[in-house]
Amino acid sequence: MNGAKVRVLVLGAYGFFGDRISTALARNPRIELILAGRDLNKATALAYQLGLKADRAKVLDATDPRFGAQLKKLRVQLLIHTAGPFQKQRYDVAQAAIQAGCHYLDLADGRAFVQGITRLDVAARAANVSVISGASSLPALSSAVVDEYRGDFSRLEAIHIGLTSGALVPGIATIRAVFGYCGQPFRVLEGGRQIEVRGWSDTEIHEFPKPIGERRLSRCDVPDLDLLVSRYPGVKSVSFRAGFASDTGHKTIELLARLVERGVLKSAAPFARPLFTVGRWVQSLLSDSGAMYIKMEGLGTDGQPHELTWTIVAGDNHGPHIPCGPSIALANKFAAGATLPVGAMPCMGLLKVDDILETLKNLRIREIAPMTLAQNSL
Repeated sequence: MNGAKVRVLVLGAYGFFGDRISTALARNPRIELILAGRDLNKATALAYQLGLKADRAKVLDATDPRFGAQLKKLRVQLLIHTAGPFQKQRYDVAQAAIQAGCHYLDLADGRAFVQGITRLDVAARAANVSVISGASSLPALSSAVVDEYRGDFSRLEAIHIGLTSGALVPGIATIRAVFGYCGQPFRVLEGGRQIEVRGWSDTEIHEFPKPIGERRLSRCDVPDLDLLVSRYPGVKSVSFRAGFASDTGHKTIELLARLVERGVLKSAAPFARPLFTVGRWVQSLLSDSGAMYIKMEGLGTDGQPHELTWTIVAGDNHGPHIPCGPSIALANKFAAGATLPVGAMPCMGLLKVDDILETLKNLRIREIAPMTLAQNSL
């Protein structure tokens, strides 16, 4: 790019994840950052906070039919879409980016949304742009970890992923997405066959490294349940569970899941707002540590049963920076002159674990690699 700055627009720039991404990208001298959202006052306040001029803040509404034309007028080269929830979104933002001739990344965690992004492949190729969905913990980081350790197995049979949050409560949009599939049925691959499970049910207790300890984890509907099955032929089981810093909060959502499953409640979604409010009240009383693990099982290169567990642990409520890492890494690579792959795709095979960890190096976050788990603590 001949040393010229690249114009990167963060949609939802002042939101829970957008703020973190914007803060990181504002430090890159090769990026001309545009902070966009529906609230000009919030975007402008963030611009001043990051040492940017007020004209870097823009009012943009992704539902506006003129959105694509506005992106083109702003000469955006890369759009990072952080304005979830993505579970029921259409592809309007990605289509607007294609119309504007700019690359697109999102932090989507909606299973159908991320898997279905390939329907835009023909249009993206025609416009010579990259449309990448799921540039987040799932599937970007999770698949990068499995890719890194796949060579330790002659046959990979199972991938189990678990995530527990710290005390910091995400935005209400994220909470609504979580409650949206609470108690609702979805399918997972287990033992070589597809079975039906329920959101926030089938709870397990997982022992995380200190200072986290035991946390409750329950079933969640995420893109990896399909994407990892497709990416790693021969895998017979893929699971994902998540949980909260608050044991009481987790038991509450388990109860709601049972009530939905029994038909007592049609949906747990109406409880998102009150529990979001309660969570904000009590978050200062809860653990500021969270973690994610990926356990791989199968046969080793010697043909014998083999398993390993990779873990990343965060303190000081730095956990929410982890899902921001992949989009920051891709934006930094693009600004440095790297070519993004043309077409529409889930975010797999585009980053290595170290690429993502590099964006987190100044935070209280660290990797605990396999074989060293027992010797490390946060």
